[in-house]
Amino acid sequence: MSFWSLVLPSPPSSLSAKLKPFNDSGRLHRHLVRASSDVPDFLSADWLESRRKRPFGPRLDFSAGDAVRHQLDALKYNDHPRDDYGIEVMYRFAGFDPFERSTYFGPFFDLGQFERFRRIFHHSSYRVLLGHKDRKILSSLFVEENRFKQRIWIQGNRPEEEEIFEFTMFQRIGGSWDGYWLTESLLHDGDVFSGGMAY
Repeated sequence: MSFWSLVLPSPPSSLSAKLKPFNDSGRLHRHLVRASSDVPDFLSADWLESRRKRPFGPRLDFSAGDAVRHQLDALKYNDHPRDDYGIEVMYRFAGFDPFERSTYFGPFFDLGQFERFRRIFHHSSYRVLLGHKDRKILSSLFVEENRFKQRIWIQGNRPEEEEIFEFTMFQRIGGSWDGYWLTESLLHDGDVFSGGMAY
């Protein structure tokens, strides 16, 4: 019986050819051989580049106005680089708890699932934001040190399509998002959901 069968499980075939069982003097004969297999690289070759291309969302160096501007830019080019990418960016900036009903759009909605959030943007009153032609800041106000409101006039890409929206941004204090500006609400000036909304 060989040494391997008594103490250790069977060695890999490449290793067993290099080791010999005990000789008469009781010593194990060993031949040191450099491993020929490549060492696995646990990080892909493009890992660093992929880290630079992380999904666009809140950044610590954005001011409240920057955060609103970046969200509106994303909505203006909503379908680039893929369908509803601008709405995805809005969802990343959204400061609501996905497990609670939210007043992000005014009335209480369950917005925990992205699909529900997306459908509201395709509702007739909010779709003016998607692919809009022009916008103008009507007013900006710091309500508190960490709360900011901005009213914006939007000209849609359809004839005579104009709406006014109000962003309310808040700066998170504490936790992993400490210092980031997130969107508390995006409200339409009119009574958008008076007839109800199946989302």
